[in-house]
Amino acid sequence: MDVFSDALTALRTGTPVFTRTDARAPWSMRFPAVSGASFHVVLHGSCLLVPPDGGASVRLDTGDTVFLRQGSGHTLCSDQVLAPDVFTQDRVDHGSYIRQLLIDGKTVDRRVAVEAQGDQPVLGCGLYKDGPGERTVLACGAYKLDITRQHPLMAGMPEVIHLPAASQQPALRIAVGQLTSEMDNPGPGSDSIVAALIDLLLLLIMRAWYQGMTADRAKGWAAAVTDPVIAPALRAIHADPGHPWTVEELSRASGLSRAAFAKRFTAVLGEPPLGYLTSWRMTAAGRMLRETDAPLATVAERAGYSSEFAFAKAFKREYGVAPGSYRRASRSGLTDVQLSG
Repeated sequence: MDVFSDALTALRTGTPVFTRTDARAPWSMRFPAVSGASFHVVLHGSCLLVPPDGGASVRLDTGDTVFLRQGSGHTLCSDQVLAPDVFTQDRVDHGSYIRQLLIDGKTVDRRVAVEAQGDQPVLGCGLYKDGPGERTVLACGAYKLDITRQHPLMAGMPEVIHLPAASQQPALRIAVGQLTSEMDNPGPGSDSIVAALIDLLLLLIMRAWYQGMTADRAKGWAAAVTDPVIAPALRAIHADPGHPWTVEELSRASGLSRAAFAKRFTAVLGEPPLGYLTSWRMTAAGRMLRETDAPLATVAERAGYSSEFAFAKAFKREYGVAPGSYRRASRSGLTDVQLSG
């Protein structure tokens, strides 16, 4: 059982949304907070990221990837002193193969644009840009994640993760290159291809961050998934969350006594084994409610509850709403990320 993939899959509430952003300096764009996690990939050029806390800006160059764990509001710009415009849906061109966000430019017919440019290449579909400064092209978007509850997978990460192109792992570098190629030359099917690449980026971004943690710096989930004592217990829980696990049974795989295992598990993950078990059961149940039409009795049984009433009580304690209400809300799109969809 790959607990990393399992945890991330359970937190997903939908497909990613994305926009190709094309800007010429001087420019500044404020992206509002989203209900999920947001990201940017610099396809061409460079820009500055002004983080959510208003701290020092981060320079992003071609090929760089930045990930915002909680989708906090932030600014991208060519110069931090500029007053930012605010991202709104009416700025996005939905008429091309890939949604386009134009900053300080204009959209004209592709044939006219090509004639105006002569032999110069025109990036994107139906897009011609005015402006005196450096051109920057980005893939911007968001991942739809269940942020109503914090899973250790996400909680242990910093709010802003910057992965420079020069130090990226080969798989991430290749994915960024494929994304750039598809967004530079869109055609039929590009929306689906880009969505699949961006979906892949989430796993690669998180893997790169976790694998970049040295043993002495790893804490929480980053330490747990490689810990020879805790990892076997996590795999067992994720493989069969409905099993009536006990601390003693989980400790057998670790080779430690019940007390020593419980102490180490709590010290690393910040909660006791059965606390994590309950939390994971609720996460898995939430996914079933979102993605299936299984009766509540079936969801309860797979989450380890023999009583539908007991399950509903536990679920409401974790999510703040009853299972049926959660299912209806997820189906109505109330948990959708509102960035660039």
